[in-house]
Amino acid sequence: MALKSTVVRADLQISDLDRHYYANHNLTLAQHPSETDERLMVRLLAFALHADERLEFGRGLSQDDEPDLWRKEMTGEIVQWIDLGQPDEARIRKACGRSRQVVLFTYGGRSSDIWWDKNANSLQRSKNLTVIDIPVETVEQLVSLMVRGMRLNVMIQDGELQVLG
Repeated sequence: MALKSTVVRADLQISDLDRHYYANHNLTLAQHPSETDERLMVRLLAFALHADERLEFGRGLSQDDEPDLWRKEMTGEIVQWIDLGQPDEARIRKACGRSRQVVLFTYGGRSSDIWWDKNANSLQRSKNLTVIDIPVETVEQLVSLMVRGMRLNVMIQDGELQVLG
């Protein structure tokens, strides 16, 4: 029997003073049995940092042709492709070709450093790619806020992020 996804609800109150974006997002996320709490919370963090009325979650871990989050125009053009973890170089190149902007959030500590050392030379050529490494301590703090029905206040000011549960 296949394991089912866990439903996690997040009420995200976002005050992004840098982008002048202020909104409340009531999100329902499906946490695949193989998805760690760390990855789920990094997905929420990525959403908060790029929140927009058109930003939506992809269909999940098993979908190779979709990112973790994306923002599309009404025409279907992909404006922003957001992935998490340590995807292979071919996936990132493909994303850079399909989207105006690609953002990759890495969060694995030393394993992310090793992955970056291996891929940095080729990825730095992609002009529409931004790689953001989330420190292990930050991920641990985010996981400490996780419950199946959470309310989080996110404030972004001068490039600094504050998350309160």
